[in-house]
Amino acid sequence: MSEDKTTAVLDEDTVEETPAEPEAEAEEKTTPVVEENDSSEDEPKKKKKAEGPMAQLFNDSLTPPARGVLVEGPVLAVDKSRVYIDLFPYGTGIIYGREFLNAKDILRKVALGDNISAKVVEEENTDGYIELSLKEARQALLWSEAEQAINNKTTYELPVKDANKGGLIFEWQSIQGFLPASQLKSENYPRVEDGDKDRILDELKKLIGTKLSVSIIAASPKEGKLIFSEKDPDQKEKAELVDKYQVGDVVEGEVTGVVEFGIFIKLEENLEGLVHISEIDWGLVENPSAFVTVGEKIDVKVIDIKDGKVSLSIKALKENPWEAAGKKYNKGDEVVGVVIKYNKHGALASIEEGVSGLVHVSEFGSEERLRSEIELGKSYSFTITLFEPKDQRMTLAFGTKEEVAKREEAREAAKKELRTSAEESKE
Repeated sequence: MSEDKTTAVLDEDTVEETPAEPEAEAEEKTTPVVEENDSSEDEPKKKKKAEGPMAQLFNDSLTPPARGVLVEGPVLAVDKSRVYIDLFPYGTGIIYGREFLNAKDILRKVALGDNISAKVVEEENTDGYIELSLKEARQALLWSEAEQAINNKTTYELPVKDANKGGLIFEWQSIQGFLPASQLKSENYPRVEDGDKDRILDELKKLIGTKLSVSIIAASPKEGKLIFSEKDPDQKEKAELVDKYQVGDVVEGEVTGVVEFGIFIKLEENLEGLVHISEIDWGLVENPSAFVTVGEKIDVKVIDIKDGKVSLSIKALKENPWEAAGKKYNKGDEVVGVVIKYNKHGALASIEEGVSGLVHVSEFGSEERLRSEIELGKSYSFTITLFEPKDQRMTLAFGTKEEVAKREEAREAAKKELRTSAEESKE
């Protein structure tokens, strides 16, 4: 066969017809293409084994290709529903029936002499041919390529096809693959504080159509599935990056993301840390974006390193107001506070920047009454009923010391009356 022959590849988009061999050579190696109205008598004849002692020894030493083995050979003839392939010295291969239909778009473009790779599905059929599958060969080659991609840590730019509550769906070489949410880079991870699956899905769906740089980390030919990751293939490198930091380190980082539960800070290439909302400031923080902007460079303190994740703090670099408050206030003191927030337990009142106490709903009997008597943004007199500055805990009673004392006396009197009534009813 001449050197300019091309091999018929398995991707129909890249199959090209090749020039026919010179007539003299073709006559020796191939049988002319069978027209649709030709009879089966023109099929390539099955190769006969050579006769004689030496030939018999040669024939006996041959091990024919078993099922599942990939073979390759030149096209001998093309019929309307079958293709014959020379598998010398083992015999003639044939692609026909369902296997022909599965690959007809590719086979339509092959020419005499083209080399074709196929997979053996029957070692010898009733007609003496070796039955072959082009589709199975293509799949086998693809899974082999996937294994090589895993070993070589090859990355691909692939568009996100779909999303579910667990992650993203991709397609590689017609094979569907899955990327678990845990394998997303931090900038694409669904940052949902409460872990609500519906909200996570909403965030993942925003990535549909977006191209991501991913690598194959697992392949299962039996299940027909691939597992992808957007993270760096070499996790050892990331571990080495994290090992450079220690709790207590103060470093400069760049703000890469602001979400409702905190701020993401890039410490260096391929390494991010999180400043949780509780670590942004000593005072009440309801909107992290009010403190920083994306792209801004700020100083942060490393407060925890666990499982390759770095936790950071901004407020740790500021003076702790509770330390100063511990020297100023005591239980029973009367203070003035501003109501800054309602929660399920009652209301928070700030007595100075970064120091606030809880006014419990039980002080008012109901949440509606609490909200009607103490309004957000307004100042009121409170009395400290619990003060633990080391644990940053404080509870407040609504009113001055005298008002609180009178309410307490009234409650005690009411309790006493109830006990007396209960005892009398027993008698």
